[in-house]
Amino acid sequence: MTDMSKLEPWQWPDEHWRGLVNHVRAGRSLKPKSWPGGARCAVAFSFDSDHETNELRDGGKSIGRMAWGQYGARVGVPRLLALLKKHDVKATFYVPAVAAMLHPDEQKRVIAEGHEIGIHGWIHELNSVLPYDAERDLTFRAADVLEQITGVRPVGMRTPSWDFSPNTLRIEKELGLLYDSSLMADEDCYELVLEGEHRRVSGGMDSRRRALFHDEPAWRAAALHRAIRCVQHLQARTRRGVGGWRRLPAHLPSACHHAALARLDHRGSDPPREEQGQRLVCDARRSGEVREGECGVASRRARCVSRRP
Repeated sequence: MTDMSKLEPWQWPDEHWRGLVNHVRAGRSLKPKSWPGGARCAVAFSFDSDHETNELRDGGKSIGRMAWGQYGARVGVPRLLALLKKHDVKATFYVPAVAAMLHPDEQKRVIAEGHEIGIHGWIHELNSVLPYDAERDLTFRAADVLEQITGVRPVGMRTPSWDFSPNTLRIEKELGLLYDSSLMADEDCYELVLEGEHRRVSGGMDSRRRALFHDEPAWRAAALHRAIRCVQHLQARTRRGVGGWRRLPAHLPSACHHAALARLDHRGSDPPREEQGQRLVCDARRSGEVREGECGVASRRARCVSRRP
């Protein structure tokens, strides 16, 4: 048997590269025929509350970097919760277990205010470097910790750094999760297929998001502007009936990093990010044709499709 690790990719036989590509694939669309209240699209707001784990996961000991993480808990999440409460919008917060244990009151508040908390690994580890047993153990323990702290069992997961290993989908199935929020194979929710077998775990919750957590302030500001313009453009299309929006209900996830959105430094940000975040929420709901909410709700709605004959 040929050792593939000793071959260059251009030397791989067809069955090898096909196997890599087809291991986890997008299956049938789970796009519902309609969204609640007659809305023509859905926007799911989500935030990754990594806090200190970005430094800890690589064995880091930088007090400065861990202070960045503490900022997210002291300022970022409270500011975001206030913004969401002001506009009566529900969202999903993906939280590593270690971050949840460091800030348990934050997680309890998130749940108490009607939001969802999803799995985001144990210590923001990279799944692709872990053996199956280790990844499974960390994922199951993370789910248990979140449930112990909040009293609510998580139903969805976003892999840390969207690092989806060859074992991740199998583990999600074993854990009984409702959806995954790590992959980006379509604009709408879709069924995930593991080695040709259709699994009842829906994906695509991140398929068309704008990631707002880059290290450079100017990049983050530009990403926020793009997200706002995307929602405004979508609103205009639904009002005019242009393209497929009237016929095909859409789902637009908006994934944000708690600290990036909430931080009030003005470098490269005009207007400031907090104001941009308010515009993003307001524009998403202004016309009454956009349904906003958490990822779990959108996934439950989408999964109804998979139960139809």
